[in-house]
Amino acid sequence: MERTLLGREFRLFSARLGRDPLQVQGAGGNISIKAGNVMWIKASGTELADAATSDIFAAVDLDAAKAEAFGSGDGSCKSALIDKSGKLRPSIETTFHAALDWNVVAHTHSVAALTHAIAPEGRRVLLDKLADLKPALVPYAKPGRPLTRAILARATPDTRIYVLENHGLIVTGPNVEKASCLLQEVETRLSMPPRKIAERKIDIPPPVGFEWHASSWLAQAPHIAKLVAGHSYYPDHVVFLGSGLNANGSDVDRPVRFFLQKGIALSLDATTSQRAMLNCLSDVMSRLPCDWQPEPIGDRAENELLDWDAEKYRQALAMSK
Repeated sequence: MERTLLGREFRLFSARLGRDPLQVQGAGGNISIKAGNVMWIKASGTELADAATSDIFAAVDLDAAKAEAFGSGDGSCKSALIDKSGKLRPSIETTFHAALDWNVVAHTHSVAALTHAIAPEGRRVLLDKLADLKPALVPYAKPGRPLTRAILARATPDTRIYVLENHGLIVTGPNVEKASCLLQEVETRLSMPPRKIAERKIDIPPPVGFEWHASSWLAQAPHIAKLVAGHSYYPDHVVFLGSGLNANGSDVDRPVRFFLQKGIALSLDATTSQRAMLNCLSDVMSRLPCDWQPEPIGDRAENELLDWDAEKYRQALAMSK
């Protein structure tokens, strides 16, 4: 069984991250561990929260995955799979896990990191908070091999922390304990308390098949409503909720409807990943200082994600959750 091979400490670390919505939301985030020439990595579309009870990790040939990181193959690392007869597909971010020369690599969509990483002001503050830990700040790039190239362009043998602009956080270590401790240190330093939210009662019924969501304050606060209406700030928002939130409530084919000055309605059939991403948006925006100006990833980046087969595959798996 995979769970026996991987070891209890690694599985519990993975599950702990997956159960914390301030670290990982739904099917987001990924983690890997290397043993000889084998690397185990979270499979695409699975959830870290299940790591202690389900076989969610795919084993890949490390040399083959590294070769894909540097240009061989299509970058998906499907050809690097050791068991090609299985149902699991390696994470779309397998290449940077393989290329980083650390035994344990943990990539989260940390709310604390995202809050800093989506705004120029936040990035400057973040570099100051983590100065002695010498993090690498990586410009936004499409997940997969483009992101791997951007990470490697800023990697040194001593770099253990990578902050991905408009995406998340990577922490590495020689073993689970050291990676876990470093991740906790980063989270402690970047932690920002949420503002008190004054949410108004909504005086109209939600659309049929929808319910008013606790994140409705996003549509009611004028400054925040301008930031979130029609804008996306990180990849998983696009993958699971679509590009931005339209402010007229007319997105009939999407799980979220945004009604300016009223509230946000969520489909009763929304998946766990869709619910998690709406909560994530609320968590990030409630921590964003009023004088920080977040930068959306933009139409081109959104379209690349929406038209990408790898993300359509992850979406399809998440629909069953």
